[in-house]
Amino acid sequence: MLLFVLFLTTNLLTNAAPLDCHNDTGSSQKEILLQLSEIQSQVNILRGNGTSVKARNCADVHKFGGRISNVYTIDPHDGLGAFDVFCDQTTAGGGWTVLQKRLNGSMDFNRTWEEYKHGFGNFFTQEFWLGLDKIHRLTRNGTGNRLRVELGVSNEELVYAEYGLFVIGNENTSYRLNNLSGAAENDPLGYHRNFSFGTWDRDPANGKCDAYGRLGGGWWYGEICVVNSNLNGLYPSRGTKTPMGDITWAKLGSTAKASTPATTEMKIRPVGYN
Repeated sequence: MLLFVLFLTTNLLTNAAPLDCHNDTGSSQKEILLQLSEIQSQVNILRGNGTSVKARNCADVHKFGGRISNVYTIDPHDGLGAFDVFCDQTTAGGGWTVLQKRLNGSMDFNRTWEEYKHGFGNFFTQEFWLGLDKIHRLTRNGTGNRLRVELGVSNEELVYAEYGLFVIGNENTSYRLNNLSGAAENDPLGYHRNFSFGTWDRDPANGKCDAYGRLGGGWWYGEICVVNSNLNGLYPSRGTKTPMGDITWAKLGSTAKASTPATTEMKIRPVGYN
């Protein structure tokens, strides 16, 4: 096991692009940190091959001793195979499987249906969408899952909302937002309950969403295409009013611009986990 990890480490560093001593030092440090993070995640996965393949989700990983927030391999035990996820093992006791994360708008979220189905982005750059198929597999289990939505209002302020039960349907239902209970008082996501998912190349409102300019990223738009939230929307230009297609969370602020979170994260954990 140790020899394999050492080989993996050597191989990753050997194949990495050589560092230019004349390049910006900050950029070089970021490249090194990214490589080290990738190595650590591979070590986590290798260590977990005896346990995390038994893990149905990040809560199981946490129970089995995976207490570091990083990438792990899980298997929902539905016969469809294992896949990698990013586990948040620090927030509110850990055990969270991260479904979506946006940090600075560097990743384009205005993607096709197939991309939203399978997932896109990079766990290490912290801009990603896990994939609707995987989210459906994780939320259709009998235990039920709590959803936590975190919104960075500014560099100093983070707010969140939690929902007691989060379930989405399969592709035949257009990944309909089937259940979302225990909504917070100001509930922009709860408004989208029973709405189907849509993307720019699969408009659930037969062209209405696209005509209204609301398809800035895949979301539960429904057939009426009214948007009270869209955490996959476009990052707005600074100083401009937020158009319908932009990233938004209604009631976050009193103005359109104030309703645009700087960062977002969606994650789930089995109900009753502690």
